[in-house]
Amino acid sequence: MSKSSKSEVTRKQLIDALNEDLSREFQAIIAYVNYSQVLKGAAYMNIADELAVHAKEELDHALQIANHVDYLGGMPSVTPKPVKTSEKAEDMLRFDLENERVTIANYRRRVKQADALNEFAIAESLRGILVQEQDHLIALATALGIDVPNPGIAD
Repeated sequence: MSKSSKSEVTRKQLIDALNEDLSREFQAIIAYVNYSQVLKGAAYMNIADELAVHAKEELDHALQIANHVDYLGGMPSVTPKPVKTSEKAEDMLRFDLENERVTIANYRRRVKQADALNEFAIAESLRGILVQEQDHLIALATALGIDVPNPGIAD
């Protein structure tokens, strides 16, 4: 039974994809640090405190991803994805929500790629990260008073 070449992933492709994930984690750290400090108003006090916790969790994710890239023989990224800012609290939360949605979709794909390369420990680590990212998505949707979006999976 042979797999189609489209579904196969190489070690190098996994390294590159993990480095994209790492850049998203750096983006999340910066955004959460910024947003947690600039969100104003009684309606946002609880979520602002939660965003500070998220920043610390994203740093832990970045360390894990950098470790995986190094283990696979790559050089961990040092460049964050661009961070959007706004004067409006709701905009900031929506930026975070979309970033988390994209992050989850990509980590879902990454778990499958790691599994395909028999990198089960990396896949397991990514599953743990996914649990926290999903919690972040739920917290942001709740703060916005909206349904949690379905992240799907990255193509």
